[in-house]
Parts: sequence; structure tokens; C-alpha cells
Amino acid sequence: MLLATAKTLRVGTILHHRDNRNADGTPQRWKLIGKPKTWKTRPDEVVLSLKHGLYRFDKANQSDLHLLHESAEAAIEAHSLKEAA
Repeated sequence: MLLATAKTLRVGTILHHRDNRNADGTPQRWKLIGKPKTWKTRPDEVVLSLKHGLYRFDKANQSDLHLLHESAEAAIEAHSLKEAA
């Protein structure tokens, strides 16, 4: 995911993780629970608040954006490209 795309995400957007998998092999779904945090003085930074399941919360910053994808298909393709390399 690109930085510009991450800054325009809306609350409730479902993101799929490239490496973390569910028991059936599908990419984990993470839900954006707050608007992306940005700064005027640091335009190249962003922090996303994420939730997975009932009790698991996490934050992703600009260095983690390569792990998140908006579609499951893109996450699966990125995972297969990573394993091939």
C-alpha cells in the first residue's frame, strides 16, 4: 500500500495482511478503527490503528504499509512473490 493511499483510508476499511494467515490459509483481516493519524510537519509519516478479532489491537506505521493490502487477492499475490524471491 502506498503512503498516499494509507492517508485516505476511512474508518471501517478492511485490510489484509501479507504474511499473517488464518487457520484456513487466507490472509488475516484487520479493520481500521480510527482515522489515519498524520502530521503537517512530517508529511511522510502515518499511523493506522487496527483491530483483528475481539481482543487484538495493533498500530501500523509507514514502515509497515508494504504488509497491508486492501484486497485479499493482492495480499495472496504479494505473499507468493515474496516466497518466490
